[in-house]
Amino acid sequence: MSPAFPHPVPVPKGGEALDEISHLKVLLAGDNKVKVAGIDADGLLRGKIISKAKFLAVATAGFGMSSALFGWDMHDVIHTTSTTYNAKEGGFSDFIATPDLRSFRRIPWESNIPLFLLQFSMGGKPVMPCSRSILKAKCNELRQYGYQAKAGVELEFVNYQTPSEDGYAAGSQSQPRNLAAFLNKSAPNQLRPLSDGMFGYSLTRISAAKEYFMHIFDASEAFGCGIESWHTESGPGVFEAALTVSNIDDMADKVSLFKYLAKSLGQEHGATPCFMAKPTFGLPGNSGHIHLSLVDSVTGKNAFARDEIDPNAPWSDIAWLSDTGRYFLAGVLEALWDIMPLLAPTVNSYKRLVENYWAPVHLSWGLEDRLASVRLITPPTCMAKATRFEVRIPGADLHPHHALSALMAAGLRGVQKKLRLALPPLSARPANSPLPEVLPNSLEAAVARFVAPDSIARELFGDEFVEYYAATREHELRCWREAVTDWEFKRYIETV
Repeated sequence: MSPAFPHPVPVPKGGEALDEISHLKVLLAGDNKVKVAGIDADGLLRGKIISKAKFLAVATAGFGMSSALFGWDMHDVIHTTSTTYNAKEGGFSDFIATPDLRSFRRIPWESNIPLFLLQFSMGGKPVMPCSRSILKAKCNELRQYGYQAKAGVELEFVNYQTPSEDGYAAGSQSQPRNLAAFLNKSAPNQLRPLSDGMFGYSLTRISAAKEYFMHIFDASEAFGCGIESWHTESGPGVFEAALTVSNIDDMADKVSLFKYLAKSLGQEHGATPCFMAKPTFGLPGNSGHIHLSLVDSVTGKNAFARDEIDPNAPWSDIAWLSDTGRYFLAGVLEALWDIMPLLAPTVNSYKRLVENYWAPVHLSWGLEDRLASVRLITPPTCMAKATRFEVRIPGADLHPHHALSALMAAGLRGVQKKLRLALPPLSARPANSPLPEVLPNSLEAAVARFVAPDSIARELFGDEFVEYYAATREHELRCWREAVTDWEFKRYIETV
């Protein structure tokens, strides 16, 4: 989808970018309302509909929107761990929310209402928790080195039949579908997926939900977040969407928008798409693999590709990987432990990262190795221009702007410092040798490393952001610690 404003004109001091406003008036000539949305600390879209007249009045100057967006969790509970943005004495004052005119698209399933994404600022400067601003700043830093980052994200998600309050029993079909009411009465394992059993890449299973399946594909294209590959994945009711590769900041937006799209269309088709990292015990989780490469800003050439094979490469895995690519990989590997909360942000994220379920558990890498944390993809299994890394740690619950910012910043740090690969690939590990370092197995362990005084995360993002984001994760942990789970109740009700 071509952006409406490929070259936005800067807003003059004390005045409007009149040519932008004129363009907007033409663009929105047939509309009477506009939807705007920002992205909160958990990666969720939060927004509202405003009149066209209001939108045109604030399109370049911005409007007030509550800072509570960054002071509460995904269920609108104020963070229990104190941050700058949840202090009651501050009164949750407004930030300035400015529409990003380049983000324009129309929502095809909502009568083509226009949508613009927001960025948040105060005093003319981006506010620290605004993840879109963080990612754009990292893109600008990368551009100073002559590179542009490209990314693709693969999202797996389970699709459930949305039940009524009383479930799926005869007679309940006449009731309105109400997932929340159902879960107040019933255990989550009573939810029924759209299909049963394991059948990845099935050409027949989509028939059970053909209209829903095809609607997602077609609407994604019309919504400006097209799907490159779309299929069933191994697991009951699981689909996988590989979003078409794009500039890294656009890709982050597209991940958030695709989730919004899938959930919206699910309501139309009686389905509930679930992007939890690990919704079901005993089955693979939902991944959110990230494919990442750098290209030369001028020539567009892949900066990770090597023109000729390196006969002196320390390992055959990197024989086709450029020096820049090696530095980038070293930077990512050195930072992985310290940036884990930005890749795996929820308590549930770490239940996916267990052995025997196609998810990494060790700090590792390898050529075409789907068991590694970072899979390297180079010739001869792809063309040189497609050379890239696939980071397999994130689940579908990722905050895309945080995850992509963290990986790009970590890789750029490796390029800046010309870091050497200290960790050999899995293929070079001698038989019976100790396994590589284990990744954090809980959000608690990940946050402890994230906030450590010598954490690379502090170097990449600064102390203020690290302390803020850690506080939001501590809140998530507190909610988890205070919850009494079904497992605990069943285990201890009679025995202790």
